[in-house]
Amino acid sequence: MVARARVPEASSEATRHVMQANRSKNTGPELAVRAALRAAGLTGYRLHWKKAPGKPDVCFPGRRVAIFIHGCFWHRCPHCAPSRPKTHAQFWEEKFARNRVRDRRDVEQLLAAGWTVLVVWECQLKRGRAEATMARVVTQARRASERRLPAHVLDAGAPPVWRLRAARARRRARRR
Repeated sequence: MVARARVPEASSEATRHVMQANRSKNTGPELAVRAALRAAGLTGYRLHWKKAPGKPDVCFPGRRVAIFIHGCFWHRCPHCAPSRPKTHAQFWEEKFARNRVRDRRDVEQLLAAGWTVLVVWECQLKRGRAEATMARVVTQARRASERRLPAHVLDAGAPPVWRLRAARARRRARRR
């Protein structure tokens, strides 16, 4: 039996059906990541592997690499700052807080078990950014298996630190 999410009583039946239509598996971003992994020759992964904490979207048990593909809205992307629903604001804040707590717990459990965790955000798989993001994912997945790197987390969509510093410097220069 599948547990149903607690929806505020004021929600309409139509809203309930729209929310139920949101898929948790085989989403567009997830399919794109899996296709890129296959194209790079990285096969042998498990989907939503129950033996790994948090059931990562893509999991390489032998390499000890877990990949989470997060939707920007549901997991509150730090890169694109998605909008928040205006109705039932308290419900949504609690929902988003629970999602963030669960994500953090899953990552901590994987790190404690010695896994490399890669987080890919939906917005980083859009046109113009997908190739660079997937190149980082593929590189990190290969490195983790070849060198047995210590457990760490990589936000695959985040630009390298030197790019962030350069962007900040450019903004400061423009303000002057």
